[in-house]
Amino acid sequence: MNVVFSGSFDPITSGHMDVLTRASRMFDHVTVTVMHNARKQGRHLFTLEERLAILVEATAHLPNVSVDTFGGLLVDYMAQQGKGIIIRGLRAVSDYEYELQIAHLNRQIGEVETIFIMAATRWSFVSSSMVREIASYGGDVSEMVPKASAKALREKFAAEYAERAARQAAEATGSPA
Repeated sequence: MNVVFSGSFDPITSGHMDVLTRASRMFDHVTVTVMHNARKQGRHLFTLEERLAILVEATAHLPNVSVDTFGGLLVDYMAQQGKGIIIRGLRAVSDYEYELQIAHLNRQIGEVETIFIMAATRWSFVSSSMVREIASYGGDVSEMVPKASAKALREKFAAEYAERAARQAAEATGSPA
């Protein structure tokens, strides 16, 4: 059985990877689909191409996972690909309320099913937006994201990471920053 795990993945987190890895054990093939929303143009930290590259690197160890992109309704992508099951990860009850509405809509307009996989408890607090915020201040997010995401975040926020490292070095030596 082939399934689709869709999202913006800006960037992919360890919670996403937990859900994806577990889905890859349950299903024959998982397509990770980066959804491109033209109305959100310019609101992502990473470009579509950067997100695809991060995902390809982060999923390279999963032989039955592929990466794709689509702009438009997920149900249209599902119909084009001949797939009928969407995988969604849940972190908390608040995720479930939103995802339940989307699952019902997708079922009604596209006759696709949604299977929810709970993220491991250790990732229940991790979101892409929180990771981006921490990284924007040069904070260490290496435990919250796969290596490919951590590398891309360090490159994107190189100045902030350098500034934070300089501050920490100054504090360690007792000299002014």
